[in-house]
Amino acid sequence: MSTPSGRTARQPSLALSKIQTEALPNVLLDRVKEWARAIKNDVLALWLAARDRRTPWYAKALAATVAAYALSPIDLIPDFIPVLGYLDDLLIVPAGIALAVWLIPPALMAEFRLQAANRLGQPKSIAGLIAIATIWLASVLMVLWLLWPA
Repeated sequence: MSTPSGRTARQPSLALSKIQTEALPNVLLDRVKEWARAIKNDVLALWLAARDRRTPWYAKALAATVAAYALSPIDLIPDFIPVLGYLDDLLIVPAGIALAVWLIPPALMAEFRLQAANRLGQPKSIAGLIAIATIWLASVLMVLWLLWPA
């Protein structure tokens, strides 16, 4: 292809250079790590929001539920179950965090995020552990009751 001046125009290369292909996974990994840090900080901020009297009751209820579940050492859907095991970690928890953050007034959420960033350590949710363990126990008891011969 030639230009009006008669020189051949250089076609853009669709192939990525070796440097670009080596850097691409690093950039993607860095973005995922940054997203994970932001999620972790938001969970801690929601934990703080659930305990603050200035947070509206509906936002406080959702923030407490999401923080308790996210900080719980066990999952509602165990990770060893194919596909569904990671569904809660990849979709349900981030969606709950996003909804809770949306319900909290922006000025308050900014304050809670700042407090969370300055806080050392991450709390553990004993309430979340008890709630998930109770759901699992109730599920097992219901299955046993349904399958028990009359």
